[in-house]
Amino acid sequence: MNKLQRTAQTASALLYNAYLYGFLNGYIYQGVLKQIPCPGLNCHSCPGALFACPIGAIQLFASFGRLYVSLYVIGFLSLIGSIGGRIVCGWACPFGLLQDVMHKIPSQKIDIPRFLENTKYIMLFGVVLLLAWYTKEPWFCKAICPAGTLEAGIPLLLLNGNLLELIGPLFYIKVTVLVVMLVLMIAIKRPFCRVLCPLGAIYGLFNRVSIFSMKFDRSRCIMDSKCKNVCPVSHKMYEENDNSSRCIRCLRCRTCPEGAITSGFKRTAAKKGK
Repeated sequence: MNKLQRTAQTASALLYNAYLYGFLNGYIYQGVLKQIPCPGLNCHSCPGALFACPIGAIQLFASFGRLYVSLYVIGFLSLIGSIGGRIVCGWACPFGLLQDVMHKIPSQKIDIPRFLENTKYIMLFGVVLLLAWYTKEPWFCKAICPAGTLEAGIPLLLLNGNLLELIGPLFYIKVTVLVVMLVLMIAIKRPFCRVLCPLGAIYGLFNRVSIFSMKFDRSRCIMDSKCKNVCPVSHKMYEENDNSSRCIRCLRCRTCPEGAITSGFKRTAAKKGK
């Protein structure tokens, strides 16, 4: 499962950023595919990005009231969420892949208090929507998003020297956020996904109603924490709802030796859980 997941994550990262010419000339792809939202968190300003960032598009609507963008993007995300919930977070998000890889670096590992995970909803409703609406500025993209700094800000500066004169305080703030997140990734499992990611917050709202679901058989569970140990977000099935909004549907927990955890489309999952 772990190898298959890594393959899917890597393939999605390459697909999202397949505009190789952009890496050669330092310019951003502006073709027809940019009208399509990207399922995972991937900056639309990355030199290789073929698709639009859904959070960036939502902020555009919040800032300027472009309803057609809002309905299109929200409909796209709702379709994905209603099918698989946060499955994109587990299988098709480049920044999720980076966090998984960084956490493999040997270090003292720590966990974070659960209440901090509610911050991503503050990020979604407070920053991406309300703050953008009030100030008419996409502050998540401009000052926070570490994926944008890593995928777009730094590469574009390296590829296009004319942009160096545009560097200002906001860029240094974003670089600081990126550095802090990279350090935290080493010690904490998926800190950005759990605490800051507004896209994960959106998909998480669908976990309990999505067609694809997890199924937990409490009668088989021996509460040995093996599900938490393999989980990228330290989720214990036996302490929470099996389709909790924090579950990223990576399916690693299905390795449970007691067979307490299964998954599938709801009718299938229910049959297996009997």
